[in-house]
Amino acid sequence: MELHITGDPAADKLLSEDAFALLTGMLLDQQVTMESAFAGPEKIKTRFGSIKPEAVASQEPQAFVEMFKERPAVHRFPGSMAARVQALAETVQSEWDGDATAIWTRGGPDGSEVLRRLKALPGFGEQKAKIFLALLGKQCGLRAPGWREAAGHYGEEGAYLSVADIVDPESLVKVRASKQAAKAAAKAAKAAG
Repeated sequence: MELHITGDPAADKLLSEDAFALLTGMLLDQQVTMESAFAGPEKIKTRFGSIKPEAVASQEPQAFVEMFKERPAVHRFPGSMAARVQALAETVQSEWDGDATAIWTRGGPDGSEVLRRLKALPGFGEQKAKIFLALLGKQCGLRAPGWREAAGHYGEEGAYLSVADIVDPESLVKVRASKQAAKAAAKAAKAAG
């Protein structure tokens, strides 16, 4: 698999090769652009020297926050997001033996089980878990039976709703347009209600 999410070849290479980096990018995809969120793991690796769950989990928390704050910042909310990344690393280390891929491969889970496992991770709610499941299925070769159904509308072919559908600059434009339309619809519904 070769992902093209950030527009930065080094960041995209890391996401393509390291499952924990990809999981971390998804965690960071909140209140920042997708490109910025998914470039975060490369910033962490460059500044800290590692993106391995064991190393991230064992880092002194305040030093990890300070590294998040270095310009350009890893995330616009460095304190809370650094803590979430460390909590995610600790969970992957303690519950999955430091192997993020085990979350979606151990025991040959079906799509609904992978979704359940993702939702159990720190910082992963229903929507984030479904988007990540769709990303695994659409771009990372996940073959868990029923993954499309478990991912909901994010799993639909040609949906262009999330990072799961970004494969080139054109698909990025389509995803941005659908996100803007969804925000406008939500705003209009709130104003009407």
